Amino acid sequence: MKRILNLTICPLVGGRWAEFLQTHLLAAHTLLGLPLRDLSVAIVDEPLMRQLHKRYLNSKSSTDVLSFELDADPRGRVLAGQIVICLPVARRSARRRRLPVGRELLLYALHGLLHFGGWDDKTVAGFQAMHAKEDQLLIQLGIGPVFHLRKRRRIRPPSGAAR
Repeated sequence: MKRILNLTICPLVGGRWAEFLQTHLLAAHTLLGLPLRDLSVAIVDEPLMRQLHKRYLNSKSSTDVLSFELDADPRGRVLAGQIVICLPVARRSARRRRLPVGRELLLYALHGLLHFGGWDDKTVAGFQAMHAKEDQLLIQLGIGPVFHLRKRRRIRPPSGAAR
């Protein structure tokens, strides 16, 4: 059974990528078969992302993506959520990787979507599995992988991950 996703893209900046994100996130939701019913995605600037990161994770730095669970069913499956992605961070990363900015934004949005599906990147194994799944989704969506492009350079796990 195909699950319907009510998806809202709120581009405080970067509105030109809203349709691209909408199309690919709806397709990714179908591929993943998530119970998620309501999702909003905000594209924000760096000062706002820094403020959110400080408020919710007590970090003074900016970050690429934050995901917020808004509702879950009795089994703990996420039914509603919000993903916040930072356009300036995406621009810098896309420039380093020599990728289009829209592709980097989609990567961040998929990362948040995977968190709602129970994926976690707090350990090295989880980090690697999550990024492999992101690449798999990007390939299925016809976009192409991001992380396999960095095989020659070591992919760094999150700072809190076990080494």
